[in-house]
Amino acid sequence: MPPIRHHGMEPGDRPGSAFDPELLKRLWVYIRPHQRYLWAGLGFLLMLSASRLVLPWLVKIAIDDHLAADDLAGYFPLLGGFLGVALLDAVMRRSQQIAVETGGQNALLDLRLSLFRHLQRLPTSFFDRTPTGRLVGRVTTDVEALQEMFSSGVVTIIGDFIFLGATLVILLSLHLKLALVSLLVVPLLLFVTLFVRLRVRSAYVVMRARLSEMNGFLHERISGMPVVQMFNREAATVKAYGGINAGVRDAQLKSVRWETVLSSLMELLSSFTVALILWYGGGLVAENWRTEGIEGGLTLGVLFAFIDYMQKFFQPLNDLSLKYTVMQNAMTASRRIFDLIDVDERLPEVENPVRPAQVVGEIRFEGVEFGYDPEQPVLRGVDFTVAPGEKVALVGATGAGKTTVLKLLTRLYDPLAGRILLDGVDIREYEPRDLRRRIGLVPQDVFLFEGDILENIRLGNPEVTEEAAIAAATRLHLDELVARFPGGWHEPVRERGRNLSAGEKQLLSFARVLAASPRVLVLDEATSNVDSRTEQLLQEAVHEVMQGRTSLAIAHRLSTVRDADRILVFHKGELAEQGSHEQLMEQRGLYWCLVQLQYGDEV
Repeated sequence: MPPIRHHGMEPGDRPGSAFDPELLKRLWVYIRPHQRYLWAGLGFLLMLSASRLVLPWLVKIAIDDHLAADDLAGYFPLLGGFLGVALLDAVMRRSQQIAVETGGQNALLDLRLSLFRHLQRLPTSFFDRTPTGRLVGRVTTDVEALQEMFSSGVVTIIGDFIFLGATLVILLSLHLKLALVSLLVVPLLLFVTLFVRLRVRSAYVVMRARLSEMNGFLHERISGMPVVQMFNREAATVKAYGGINAGVRDAQLKSVRWETVLSSLMELLSSFTVALILWYGGGLVAENWRTEGIEGGLTLGVLFAFIDYMQKFFQPLNDLSLKYTVMQNAMTASRRIFDLIDVDERLPEVENPVRPAQVVGEIRFEGVEFGYDPEQPVLRGVDFTVAPGEKVALVGATGAGKTTVLKLLTRLYDPLAGRILLDGVDIREYEPRDLRRRIGLVPQDVFLFEGDILENIRLGNPEVTEEAAIAAATRLHLDELVARFPGGWHEPVRERGRNLSAGEKQLLSFARVLAASPRVLVLDEATSNVDSRTEQLLQEAVHEVMQGRTSLAIAHRLSTVRDADRILVFHKGELAEQGSHEQLMEQRGLYWCLVQLQYGDEV
């Protein structure tokens, strides 16, 4: 088994402010089309805050003006008003949550789509060096952090500040001295909150990095599970996963420990404040009773209101500290998302691409040089021409550069030197989508997507109708294989085509190309994995698909090579020989050696 890659901290994992103006400005692009929901949510939140402030005041009136005064004349109407405000509170709370969530989810939908579109525009070289699990984490885990921001983020923070300000005004207006005594604990509370949140932030950043590492590990090991099982590496893999998982657990528990410290201290300070109010306020109430209600004295209703308001005052303070962490997490996730969106590695495109009505199919490589690492070239000075309709086979030892030729032709990469021409036009002058629409690829490893067999042939191409897809597949005798499925053409394809054999999957990939009807065809060892049942069908498919098309095929089977009009022999990144099978065999050169190694005296 290969060693575990410890990805460590990424640039986007660096801790930062909970309110980064630049990040918020970029997020606003996705929020702006749905801002009406957020403004509505803020309106409902303000009405909710007003109802929460009215309820203790109504209780104060009920105690002082009715119960204490033994006057029940207006008591029951007041009770009805209390229930009405409580009902309004419930309605506003639900409306606020629905409005904010609707706006937030729509914004996240746009963000996910934008992120996924960007991923599809990135070149193959980016995916070669970036773990898939890390990219999946951007679209899933990081976006979920933004979802939490919308549900309990900016809008509710604004509402909390307004509520705190209004509560403070009411407390000061009710009794100045008692208000000042009640607020003695607030500075201590703010200091404790800031101290704890700083430590929660660092723990969260570490946890996100560990989660990213775990996602990458899981994706790789699950995809390669047959290899893990074949080489009896289950125990070693579980041990490795346990180490990564323990890192996630430790980071999460560290965050939880600090959160519980804050929660406990908040509860303690809240109880201490109530005790302080009861001690000082209770003395004022007793003094008021002894003096039979001196002017400005504290009443029992005011004391109750103070306790209620202070408990409500502590709740948004606690929420603000929690929302600070939510916002900070969201900023960290946003930074990671926008770091990915800012990756600018697209293949260069011309402003006015060539769009010929049809492609004849002439291919020319002129002095092409390329290396996945520029310091280690894979192709060196490759020159060859393929005439329209010609069938050319590429042969050579593993690592000779055959597959790289096909990748350059389909412009998954650009050459470091030289150029590649299609019908006399540099392929860089074509729009990549248009170029790839004109070149059909049958890969060695066929990738099948979730859906049915017919959908995997059409691949969502609106130009390929169901009738055309079925007709193309039938020409390749795929209907004979599909007949064994209860669902026929609409039989669901299991993950990565597990209910199809290797040969059947390759036949399906041929049907894709035949249905799309490109002028140029490239086959990357497309007949290398064939079972006995489908071997003949697959050979017929190769012949059928190649008819009338310019074809480049990487092939190891002698039958495929012999059918080619010309053979290109690659050796260590260079075009060493070319010619027909008979011509190359007469030369008794590199090609002759390859054939002898594979077939010996059978040739």
